[in-house]
Amino acid sequence: MSTTRPYSPGDRGPEPSGASGKPAQEPSAEGASSGVPGEAAASARVRQVRTLSFEDQSGVVPLARDFTRQALYAWGWLPAATADQRAAAEDVLLVVSELVTNACLHAEGPQELRIACDNKVLRIEVADHGAGQPAPRTPHRAGRPGGHGMFIVQRLCLDWGVVRTPGTAGKTVWAELGAPA
Repeated sequence: MSTTRPYSPGDRGPEPSGASGKPAQEPSAEGASSGVPGEAAASARVRQVRTLSFEDQSGVVPLARDFTRQALYAWGWLPAATADQRAAAEDVLLVVSELVTNACLHAEGPQELRIACDNKVLRIEVADHGAGQPAPRTPHRAGRPGGHGMFIVQRLCLDWGVVRTPGTAGKTVWAELGAPA
């Protein structure tokens, strides 16, 4: 788990579309093709992106969870056929809740939630106006109230980090989870 890289390995950076809350799809070839018709299409992955603005919104945590749940249904994560698939979807909803809650408590509220999904990884980004640096509580003390959000994110995610744009107030906290098998 890293908080030093602005983007995880292989990430292409910010998506150019999806700001309207509608899904954006970006096909990209992955792997070599042997020339067999249809193989290139089968090996291509589609990156789907959805964005939610929190401007002038109240109840942002339930709003973020509902938005994420709708995306998970659209992308086939829900309804889940197995316990592992249900657990993966619940992990995504929990991470969204934790990141949005942290923005509410420590960063003057969230500006935007962005979720991107391809065949293998789901990426969650929460942009806010805060100057602070999120970090898991050290040492982690189970059973004590509060302060466990980033510890939960660290435990559930493949990787997470913070992106700052020079000359701009705020930051984007991102986290990535593996797609269910």
